[in-house]
Parts: sequence; C-alpha cells; structure tokens
Amino acid sequence: MSIPGCAETYHSGQQSVRGEGVRTRQGEQRDQHQKVHRVRQGDIVALPAGVSHWCYNDGNEELVAVSVNDLNNNANQLEQKLRSFYLAGGHQQIYSSVQSPQQQQRQKETFQNVFRAFDENLMAEAFNLPVEVIRRMQQEDQRGFIVRVTGEGMRMIRPEEDEEYEERYQSRRANGMEELHCNLKIRQYLDNPKEADIYSRQAGRISHANGQKLQILNYMDMSAEKGNLYPNALHAPHWTMNAHSVFYVTRGHAHVEIVGSNGKRVYYDTVNQGELFVVPQQFVSTIRAGSNGFEYVAFKTSSHPMKSPLVGYTSAFKAMPIQVLVNSFQISTQEAQNLKYNKEHQTMLLPPRAVKSS
Repeated sequence: MSIPGCAETYHSGQQSVRGEGVRTRQGEQRDQHQKVHRVRQGDIVALPAGVSHWCYNDGNEELVAVSVNDLNNNANQLEQKLRSFYLAGGHQQIYSSVQSPQQQQRQKETFQNVFRAFDENLMAEAFNLPVEVIRRMQQEDQRGFIVRVTGEGMRMIRPEEDEEYEERYQSRRANGMEELHCNLKIRQYLDNPKEADIYSRQAGRISHANGQKLQILNYMDMSAEKGNLYPNALHAPHWTMNAHSVFYVTRGHAHVEIVGSNGKRVYYDTVNQGELFVVPQQFVSTIRAGSNGFEYVAFKTSSHPMKSPLVGYTSAFKAMPIQVLVNSFQISTQEAQNLKYNKEHQTMLLPPRAVKSS
C-alpha cells in the first residue's frame, strides 16, 4: 500500500533507516519503499479510498481474497459506481448491457491502465525517462491484472524482518498527519479463538474488527466480523441497527432466514461455501449451521455496528416489562416470563437443542 505523503522508511538490502536514499559502493541506489504488510488466512485488511496497492503471493497455495467497497461512503464524490483504476496491466472483458426488457446485447471492452492514455513525450518529461521506456510501459498488455513474476521472484523487506525497527519507530512517532495516517494499523487477524468477542463452548464464537480495534475503520466507516458456528448451532434472530451486512461463506453450509421491515420473508434458503448474501439494515435474520459447522465473514457499513438480538440476556424482549409482552402477543404471564428468561444466560450464539431419545 502506498499512502501519499508518508515516508519511504524501508530500504532493501539493509536495516531500515529513515532519511534519504542510500547508495552502495558501486554507486547503485538501493530500493526504498513504504512498509510491506504480510497477510495470511483469517486477516481483514482495510484500504482507504484512492490508495494505490498491490499484492504478491510468495506462498505455495492459492490466495483467495474478497473485496467489498462501500459506494455510499463520503470518500466517493461521484455517482454510485466503483471508480477504481489500474496503474499497470490490462485485459479484455466481455460484459452484458440490457438495452430493453426484451433485448440483451453482449459487448466487448478492453480495459487498460490509465498510464497508457497519456502523451508519451509528456510522460517522458514528467518522469525524466527516455521515450522508448515510456512506450514499453504504455504498450497494450493482454496479460490481465494478475501477472506471474519471472526469475527468482520479488525480494523486499518483509514485516517480520523489521520488527525491532518498528518498535523503535513507533515509540518516537511524530504528531500530526504522519501519525494520523502513515502509522495506522491496517490489518487484524480475526481467526484467533482466544480473542473472540462472543464465545460459547457449545455454539461457537464471533470476532469483530471495528473502529475501536482497528482505528483506520473509523475513517472508512466500515467494519467486519468473523463467525464460527459449531454443527447445528443457531445464530440468534437479530437485526443490525445502523449498518447493512454482506456475508461471505468461508466454510460449510447453513440455513438462512431473513425477514424484511414489512414483516414478509425475503430469504429462506441454504448458503454454501463461496456464496454471498446480504442482510440490509433493520432486517431480522437468523442462521442455522449445517451438520459440519459454518464459518463466515460479514462486512458492515458502519465502523461501530450495533446489533439488537431477540434472544438472550441483551435481547429486546428481556428489556420490556412482562405485561407489555402479555398484551402484545396475547400470551399468559408465565409464557411471557419464559419468553424473557429462557435464554437469559446466552447471547447471539445458541447451542443446538438436545434431542430426547424415545
């Protein structure tokens, strides 16, 4: 990730030193760059709008990442359309555009990086490079936006190689814009059972990444949660008061029910690994994990989302007087008391009901 105005505090081939570029004995200038962040399975990464970024897979397994953009965020000053662009690469993409309800036309468009459209002489002057180099950079590229690194791979300073420097630098960080943006943590690991925010020995766990834990999310006004439901466990009926939620299934399958604000069911189906489903703000939802368990990550359009459960010690019903429930649902006082207190020692994650043997 490259943040404008932040110092290139990492120098390849030597321990990181802040300051000007360093030259070797042969006069070759060492590479100098901003911090490289290492990510792994279970990480959530927050990238501010408009920040240039890249990703290199130096492992032996395929990397699968899910990206979510909030177009209603204040950082988007244009229409409701994603306007990200590439600085390198290009490919052809076939897409469909609906001309009328009865007709659909397929079109082909070539996507190239924005650098290619500029005048080559102007770019040569701006970068102080020969025109021939600019032409090679601007030539049409059909490799796509994911390319294979040739040779011995990419060598650069990695986070674990610079922990000692990071500790020293964090202790003497400056105030102002540099402290506000350049040193903000952008990554949080959400798959550590010991750091779960909600834990049930029989039902599973939920971990949150919000503006309190990851401060950069306060500027993005987004958050995320990672859920791990044990086999047949129930994610209690609830609604999110101030955010939409986009769920991505990372493992297993589950039965999902969603009811809209008009009291009508809008979703009643099974979701499987690799699928997405959306729960709008103020829509009530519940999830029953499958026989092999269920895991998901949910992206939310608020840095401090608030849930209102219908079941458990923080439920909306538990906060109401019994007589309100009696008259609202036309039930007895004992039934209203059971409604309030049957699950008072649990919240959000409910273990499967025990099956009585006959």
